[in-house]
Amino acid sequence: PALHSAGGARRRGGAGPGAVKGRAGPQRSVWAPGRAPASPPAMGELREVEARALRRLLRREPGPARCLLLDCRPFLAHGAGAIRGALNVRCNSIVRRRAKGAVSLEQILPAEPEVRARLRAGLYAAVVLYDERSARADSLREDSTVWLVVRALRREAARPDLCLLKGGYERFHSEYPEFCAKTKSLSSVSPPASTEPIELGCSSCGTPLHDQGGPVEILPFLYLGSAYHAARRDMLDTLGITALLNVSSDCPNHFEGHYQYKCIPVEDNHKADISSWFMEAIEYIGRCGLLAKPGW
Repeated sequence: PALHSAGGARRRGGAGPGAVKGRAGPQRSVWAPGRAPASPPAMGELREVEARALRRLLRREPGPARCLLLDCRPFLAHGAGAIRGALNVRCNSIVRRRAKGAVSLEQILPAEPEVRARLRAGLYAAVVLYDERSARADSLREDSTVWLVVRALRREAARPDLCLLKGGYERFHSEYPEFCAKTKSLSSVSPPASTEPIELGCSSCGTPLHDQGGPVEILPFLYLGSAYHAARRDMLDTLGITALLNVSSDCPNHFEGHYQYKCIPVEDNHKADISSWFMEAIEYIGRCGLLAKPGW
C-alpha cells in the first residue's frame, strides 16, 4: 500500500508501493530491500501523512510490518490510548539531559532490540511518528520529541522515509477509533489532570508535569525515574516496583509501608559529591534486584 502525505495528489498511473509524497517538490519512493535506496533527504526533512493514508496502510499491511509507528507522546498519554501497533519512544527529561540533545536508538527504544536491528538493516520502508495533535511538521519545535527521534533515525537507521501523522493521535483517534487501543500493561494508569498538580513535597522537584514521561527501564528489574514518578503509586504498582532508592536530601518517601525505601541525602546540584555513596547504592540495588519480580 502507499502512504500519501497531506495535500499530495496521485500521479497518473499511481505512485507505486510504499510511495510517500511531500506537500511540494519532486516525488520520491521510500527505500525497500532489493533495490538501490533513494538519495537521503536533507537533515530535518519530515513528510506529512494524512490519517486516512495511515488507516489504509494499517488495513492492508501483510506479513512483517514494513511501516513502523512511533508514538512520541509521554508515557502516560501512550498508556491512556495509542494507535494499535505503535511503540512509545523513551525520550523524557532524564534521557534528554543525559544525551545532551543527541539521543540514540538504544535510548529511545531500549526494550526493542529487534526493532532497532530492523531499522539499521533497512527493513522498514517508512517510519510514521506522531504526537498529540501537531498539524504540520513546520510547527514542531526543534527540541520536540519528534525532532529528537528524527535526528536519531537519520543518524542510525538505513534511510527509511520519515513521516509525521498530520493532526497526531487526537485527530486519528477521532476519525478511526477502531484502530486505537489502550496499552494493555498501562491501562490502569491515567494521566493526571493538568489543573490538579501532584504535591511532591520537596523544593528541588521542579521538572514540570508536561515534561514527564515514564520511568526509563535500564535493566529488566531497574528503572530510573524522578520525584514525580515516585509520587505516583498507580504508576509504580503498574510497573511492579517493590523498592525505591531516594537520591535526594528533601524529597519524602510517599508510601512507606507499601514499598521498601533507602535514602541517600545528595543535593540536586552540580557540586554534589555522589561518588562516596556509590557502593552503598550499588549494594542496595543488588539486594533488591535479587528479589525483584518483576520490577524494582
